[in-house]
Parts: sequence; C-alpha cells; structure tokens
Amino acid sequence: KADLMRQFDTQVNEFMDSLIEESASLGSSHVSTVFPLSDKEKSKLSELFEVNHIRTIYHMFIALLILFIFSTLVVDFIDEGRLVLEFDLLVYAFGQFPLVVVTWMCMFLSTLVVPYVLLSVWAGVYPTSNHRALWTVLAGSLLLLYQGLCLGFLPTYVVLKNGLPPASCFILILEQVRLIMKAHSFIRENVPRVLSLEPNKASKTVPQFTQYIYFLFAPTLIYRDKYPRNPCIRWGYVATKFSQVLGCLFYAYYIFVRLCIPQFRSISMQLFDLRAMVLCVFNSILPGVLVLFLAFFAFLHCWLNAFAEMLRFGDRMFYKDWWNSTSFANYYRTWNVVVHDWLYYYVYRDFLWMTQKRFRAAAMLVVFTVSAVVHEYVLAICFGFFYPVMFCLFMCFGMVFNFVLNDRRKGPIWNVIMWTLLFLGQGVLICLYSQEWYAQRFCPIQEPSFLDLLKPRSWTCTPQTNTAVDAH
Repeated sequence: KADLMRQFDTQVNEFMDSLIEESASLGSSHVSTVFPLSDKEKSKLSELFEVNHIRTIYHMFIALLILFIFSTLVVDFIDEGRLVLEFDLLVYAFGQFPLVVVTWMCMFLSTLVVPYVLLSVWAGVYPTSNHRALWTVLAGSLLLLYQGLCLGFLPTYVVLKNGLPPASCFILILEQVRLIMKAHSFIRENVPRVLSLEPNKASKTVPQFTQYIYFLFAPTLIYRDKYPRNPCIRWGYVATKFSQVLGCLFYAYYIFVRLCIPQFRSISMQLFDLRAMVLCVFNSILPGVLVLFLAFFAFLHCWLNAFAEMLRFGDRMFYKDWWNSTSFANYYRTWNVVVHDWLYYYVYRDFLWMTQKRFRAAAMLVVFTVSAVVHEYVLAICFGFFYPVMFCLFMCFGMVFNFVLNDRRKGPIWNVIMWTLLFLGQGVLICLYSQEWYAQRFCPIQEPSFLDLLKPRSWTCTPQTNTAVDAH
C-alpha cells in the first residue's frame, strides 16, 4: 500500500507539473506547442522484461531463431553437401553501402547547416526590419527550396539512378523522411519565439548550435531546448541493444529464406486466381507477423533505446502498450509514439489552429492522408514499383477501423478482434508486395508506358510470359 501511494503521489505531481507548463506556454504564445516529457521514463518492454514470465516469451523467440538457423544449415548441407554460410540475401539487400553512407552524409550535413543558418539570419533581421513580410517570404522560400531539392530530390534521385537494393533504399529514404520532420520541428518551434518579439527589439531567440546538433541525434521528432537527461551512460546496455538489432537482422534474413522466398518464387510461376491469392495471404500471416514484431523490437525498442542511452536521453516512451489495445484508435496512438506526437502536434493541432478548431474530422483525415502517402512513398521508392496496397489499407480500412473500433470498445474480445485484423493485414501486405516483386522480375517490360508503371505487373504476369530471370 505504501509503494502504491508513493507511485500515485508521483504521478499526480507529474500531472500537475505538466498542467502548469502547459498553462505557461499557452499564456506566452497562442501558437506554441506543448510537449511535456516525463522524467526518465522507461520503455514498456524494459519494464516487462524484468518479470521472468514475460522474459520467457523473449527466450521463446530466441529458440525459434535457433531452429530457423539449424533448419537452414541442414537443408543447405543436404542440397550442397557442405555448410553454406554466405548470407547472399543480406549482401544483396545492403548492396552499394558506401554510396549510401556518402549520400547520408550530404543529407545530414545540409540539414545541420541550412535550417539553422536560415533561422539565425531571419531571426537577426526580422525584429528590427521594416520589411518583415519580405524577409519571412524569402527565408521560407529558401527553406522550402532546400527541403524540396536537397532533402527531397537528391536521395530519391540517388536511389532510382543507381538502382539501390531494398535495405539500402530504406536507409536513405527513411533518413530522408526523418531529417525533413526534424527540420520542420526545429523551425516550427522557434519561429513563434521570433514572432512574439516586440518591434525594433532584438533578442537572442535562436537556440545554441549544440542544442540543434543534439536534437538531430536525439530519438525524438519534437524539438526542445532541454530534455530530461540521465546522469551516466551504460555502455553495456548500449552494446546489448545494438547486438539485439543485429540479431533481429539475421532473424529477418532466416524468415525470408525459410518462409517467404520458396513460397513466392513458386507462386510467381502460377496463374493468378482467387484460390492462390487466399492461400498466399494466409500463408503470409506468420512471416508477416514475425517481421512486424522484429521491426518493432529492433527499431522502436533496441535502436532508439541505444541512442537514448548514448545521449543520456531520459524519456524512453517511444511506444506504449499497444498490444493491449482494444481499438485501432488506441493502437495508432501507442504503436509509434515518436511519429504519432509529430503528426499530432504539427499536422492535427496546427490544422485545427488554422481552421479555428472547426473541422476535427477533416484534421483526422489529413493526418491519415499524410501518413498513408509517406508510407506508400517509402515502399514505392524502395521496392521500385507502385502498388498502393499500404495506402489503401491506411485510407480505407484504417479510417473505418479508427471510427468503428474506437475507444468506446472495451473488453478482451475487442483485443482479439484487433489482433486478428492486424495479423490479416500483415498477411495481405507480405503476400501482395512479394507477388509484385517477383512479377516485376519474371515479367519485365522493356519500354513501359506510364500506364504500365501504374498497373500491377502481378495481375498480368503468367507462366507463358515468364522469363528466366534470377531474382532474390
């Protein structure tokens, strides 16, 4: 009872502190953004893994990885008469990695310099200038031009021009999206400070350059001058998290080698029919769910916690207990808190502010649209074809489930329904995108028209037109 009362008292104090901070921020500026960061919050899995019963589930996944490795070694030994440890799929997926590093360095250094310099120059001129609107339009135009050309066009051009393989593509394109979101947050949070200054009164409103550098590396998309900090760095913890990321990478490799490639390589040789599609979707649920868990654990838990530890970043609430969700509305809020907060504050709330809080449904639609477009853009560029499965799932089923399976749905049955639909969605994604991947390689078009680029190749690719193209 004493521990429970202390915990309750701590939570009440944190809640009151956040309310005071919000009130102060709202009083100083009507466009300021409030993002209270809880002090030294642990990730949910870090707390759960302290319980032996939950940690056993983690051990079960390790045991499954060992079985995947063992089965692959045995099959390769039977087929080849020797142990095969070449990992050719990983080598292919991360091909042209030096080009990826060089391109990322250009992206990062430009993000490090251009937004900060533009903000500094504009903030130095704006308070004392008689042509404020002109300077604002000029600085804003230069920022949009930079984001469109350097952060928008350059990485996409490098990916498409050099035909980068999937994993290398994902590194560049996801970093492209991350840096654009970071730059927007930095500008969005600091412009109101300059606008709130009285005319002809200069003041130091631009953050220090070191604060901006820290923000670019910090595992958050919301800029703040200061963040909760831990007193020390646990380098053993950092090494453990990075080793878990590496383990998840090999885990995904064996999932694709044992569960995906054999199935879809044979399916691509068959006629497209309803029976094959249904079997494909249900056979893809297991690898799809495993890939979902691995992506969540590797990035949202291990990768972000490793960087948070190295930077002594105190707030580890990168996700919440999304697995307990009884509605898709709660799932969307808790699956990826880092991205959700950015969408909430800079898309949803800013849209409501611009429309004077009159179109909440439209604001939610804009959020779904932005998220769906970005997800589909990433997949289209990285896979090298346009097949808007993710976009349709977001805009159609995602929107419907958000309203139908809302927060009023409580009880275990709704959690079962949420998991069932989530599993089915992963099966659809893995099945359709894998079919299209092989169709693009087995049924190539030498000079495709614009309509050919929009039409899924898997719908018309038949065994009679297949070419013997070896593809991963």
